Amino acid sequence: MQIGSYRFDRSEFAGSLGDLGTLIPMSIGLVTINGLSFSSVFLWIGLFYLLSGFYYKLPIPVQPLKLVSAIAIAFPERISLPVISATGLLFGGALILLAFTGLIDWLARLFTKPIVRGIQLGLGFILMIKGIDFISSPELLMQGAGNTASLGGIPVNPLLGLAALILVLCLIASRRFPAALVVVAAGIVIGIPFGSLRGLEWSFGPSTMGLVTPNVDDLFTALFLLVLPQLPLTIGNAIIGTTDTARNLFGTGKQTERVSNRSFSFGMGLTNICAGLMAAMPLCHGAGGLAAHYRFGARTGGSNIMIGLLFVLIALGFGGIGIALLSAIPYAVLGVLLLFAGLELALLIRDITERQELFIAFLIAGISLATTNMSIAFVCGIIVSRLLQWRGIKI
Repeated sequence: MQIGSYRFDRSEFAGSLGDLGTLIPMSIGLVTINGLSFSSVFLWIGLFYLLSGFYYKLPIPVQPLKLVSAIAIAFPERISLPVISATGLLFGGALILLAFTGLIDWLARLFTKPIVRGIQLGLGFILMIKGIDFISSPELLMQGAGNTASLGGIPVNPLLGLAALILVLCLIASRRFPAALVVVAAGIVIGIPFGSLRGLEWSFGPSTMGLVTPNVDDLFTALFLLVLPQLPLTIGNAIIGTTDTARNLFGTGKQTERVSNRSFSFGMGLTNICAGLMAAMPLCHGAGGLAAHYRFGARTGGSNIMIGLLFVLIALGFGGIGIALLSAIPYAVLGVLLLFAGLELALLIRDITERQELFIAFLIAGISLATTNMSIAFVCGIIVSRLLQWRGIKI
């Protein structure tokens, strides 16, 4: 079905599922380990998807702030609900400041094509490695350690991953049977006999939500432990990288007229301030997420509207059982989605042919793989790029 520039069909819905590989595990981790409200988290994910879809009319992704989420999950004793709230408020305020002052466009000049391609290539490799880790994991589901279902002594999860991989390759260009939709549905069905819904007690309505007020100590903890380390990564990938990826995939004409560094910075800033008031998960866009949506069939904002409405429904209607429902998606399925998203993102390097630009791009990708820290990688890339220009060195 086509309504204006929005399309609502199986391909769009399948594409909307393409970026679940990072969103679901990190969201569930923050809810179960850090105590975030399930309904607050997924309500704001859904609302941000809806707003992005309506405004950009493109399948703009919604992702967790990966560095913030990883640190919060790793150190739950230090990252309380008020600290998460403070992170959203400070991070959102910083992004709005960058947008209104135009500083984001000035910073964008530092991110030349080889630097952006290096960030995309490195992130693509990281997504592929994470995807392979999910596929090779003996655990089938996210519902706690020890869930190692097997058939004849062979773990089910890697077998499911291999089958899902073959299925995606066979259906990657199919509009009748969209790959992401088929593998997610099949994975959920296969997980049921192995206990994915065991012990589930149906209850309806949202989980507890409310406003959270951080104090001065919370603000300082958030600023130095979470916000400052995250900002360079967000500027490079979620803002500049997403702008570049959108224009590569959808062109530079009318379809992407609303895509800009400023609009992404302002939109993420406003959303994080609102989400921060409820201590929801800090959110961003991302080049990898956009590549994932596109790879699995999303081409319009209809994709965002469908997945956004689904998350709002889950948040408000199934807050009490939401974690159990989302945990029913096997690790292998999430891994396959991550693997193909990484491939799509890494392939953006194909428009670079000059040896010197390739050197910078692969340098950044290599450092990001070695350190798993994109901020360090592109700072090194900028320094080396400027040094080569200053000294007139040819590779």
